[in-house]
Amino acid sequence: MITVSEALDRLFAQVRPLPTEVVPLIEAAGRTLARPVSAKRTQPPFASSAMDGYAVTEAAPGQRFSVIGESAAGHRHHGPVGDGEAVRIFTGAPVPEGAARVVIQEDVARQGDTITILDRLEPGDNIRPAGTDFAEGATIDAPRILGPNDIALLASMNIARVPVMRKPRVALISTGDELVMPGEAPGPDQIIASNTFGLHALLAAHGAEPRLLPIARDTRASLEHAFGLIADADLVITIGGASVGDHDLVAPVAEALGMERAFHKVAMRPGKPLMSGRLNDAMMIGLPGNPVSAMVCGHVFVLPVIRAMLGHPAASAPRLRAPLAAPLGPNGPREHYMRAVLNKDGLTAAERQDSSLLSVLGTANALLVRPIADPARRKGEVLDYLPL
Repeated sequence: MITVSEALDRLFAQVRPLPTEVVPLIEAAGRTLARPVSAKRTQPPFASSAMDGYAVTEAAPGQRFSVIGESAAGHRHHGPVGDGEAVRIFTGAPVPEGAARVVIQEDVARQGDTITILDRLEPGDNIRPAGTDFAEGATIDAPRILGPNDIALLASMNIARVPVMRKPRVALISTGDELVMPGEAPGPDQIIASNTFGLHALLAAHGAEPRLLPIARDTRASLEHAFGLIADADLVITIGGASVGDHDLVAPVAEALGMERAFHKVAMRPGKPLMSGRLNDAMMIGLPGNPVSAMVCGHVFVLPVIRAMLGHPAASAPRLRAPLAAPLGPNGPREHYMRAVLNKDGLTAAERQDSSLLSVLGTANALLVRPIADPARRKGEVLDYLPL
């Protein structure tokens, strides 16, 4: 067996860069920016008013001004403003030539076309200089997962089409005679296939393009048929059949089809019978069949691989730290990812850690990480965890 860290290194060594594509800005949210992009304009492109009020050359309590025009957003006042003159101005409107400050409307009294500055005049010019936000040529660096704030910034930069990494195409193959699809009537010895659906949701939420292939039964012919459907996949994920039992055929069938195995078995729980390699042009990861094992491996291994495929640095899933809300006994010879709940009191590991219990995983919001041979821990000690 190899360690989790060694397994990740071997997985990253198999990652091949994906091509880029250009998509409309409206479709870019959640995608990974493939290369830096530069602003095509300065924002704001002119000095603009930060408040509703009057643009003047100077201001002091008691001064009087003649209102000579109006400047609104999208409709500037044409011509300069001189001494003793004022231009009615609204937030976001261009500041007229010659104006040095905007007096807010609450600080003036107006009668007809004449305004008088009141004694409560507030300090500040209330003008946003041109380029206050950014200048033409300002860049957004890549790689970067584009969120709503980024999309707004790109729009203001006048970028209508965005270069992004193509989504990794992931083929998901559940294996086993015991499986039926949700909604079907299982036989007396069958269960519902859940792993592929959980992994599909996990992958789709993190920038991949997953698709479910038909369930592969525990025969060479059925597995060979499933592997025949992966031609355009960047990553193939099999679930189940990755151990060494009489019915665990994934490794021998894949190797017969040309898979170059990178490793098999990792010193972790849950998830020991993990396998990886390359099959034709696709990277392959064989996950354990136990549902919690498959989902934990999805967080620990698959998501970092997806991020690397999208051009992000090859790195393990980011860990956070929190105190224990209850003591823990010593850990064994495998790195343990314990289902846990994090609240204001700290981390509490679930009492039941069986790798088949999806109900326990469903109530967890953290994976408490126990290193190999970690000693017993007291309440209040700070440990690593992966947020779920």
